[in-house]
Amino acid sequence: MGVSNTKLSSKIYTAVIFAFLFAPIVILLIFSFNESKSLSVFSDFSFKWYKELFNDRSTLESVKNSVILALAATAVSTVMGTAAAFGIYRIRKEWYKVLMNTVTNIPMVNPDIITGISMMLVFVFVGQFFGASTSLNFWTILIAHITFCLPYVILQVLPKLQQMDGALLEAAQDLGCTPFRAFFKVTLPEIFPGIITGAIMAFTLSLDDFVISYFTSGNDFQTLPVRIYSMTKKTVTPKMYALATIIFFITLSLLLINNLIDNEDSRNLRKIKKNRKNKKYVLAK
Repeated sequence: MGVSNTKLSSKIYTAVIFAFLFAPIVILLIFSFNESKSLSVFSDFSFKWYKELFNDRSTLESVKNSVILALAATAVSTVMGTAAAFGIYRIRKEWYKVLMNTVTNIPMVNPDIITGISMMLVFVFVGQFFGASTSLNFWTILIAHITFCLPYVILQVLPKLQQMDGALLEAAQDLGCTPFRAFFKVTLPEIFPGIITGAIMAFTLSLDDFVISYFTSGNDFQTLPVRIYSMTKKTVTPKMYALATIIFFITLSLLLINNLIDNEDSRNLRKIKKNRKNKKYVLAK
């Protein structure tokens, strides 16, 4: 009886936690289809606020800016993060590797507001030093997004490199491949799932960021989170619920893709380990 009561209590506790976490999202989804502006009475099912959203040029412009920024930050941080992860993997001195891992983790553990303010001060200083008319623009916010996306890409790619059999790369070079060609022929296919996962994380983080974007963006470039923040100073119309619903389903889709890639990679890894064990068993006989 005691064990069954404990299981029942844990299930109830889990259900309460999930209800607390997802109830606001469910309410948001439901009232994005409400005909009226009321948040207490659902009058009738309608796509009214979605139509108004797609007629709002300022909001659509901020969506376009956020997508362009996220794609650019993802592309650059994925390439740089993959190269950095490979460089850390090749380090032989243990203390130096620990140092590099610690430096990599700093942008993740550092509070966003500290990162945003410090980068803003750097950009303003550099802009004034070179006599620029404006210190903050698209390029400053892009650099800021690349900075905080890099560690997440590195931490997704580095474990894949550590799981890889190092003898494969050495064998490819012994067979005549240059280090550059061996990387693309052997290493890249092995770590590709980690690269995709890191790119998805970088994209979602860049698309979602507000604090760092707020401090490093100029007046001529406004991202969607900053746009939503400026709208909260006035009355928030239900078309923002419609926008939040669309973003939620896009993020959910990326999360599902990420999980599918991780599951497929885990299955492949288990098959490789099983094949290695079978080979060792055959050789032992």
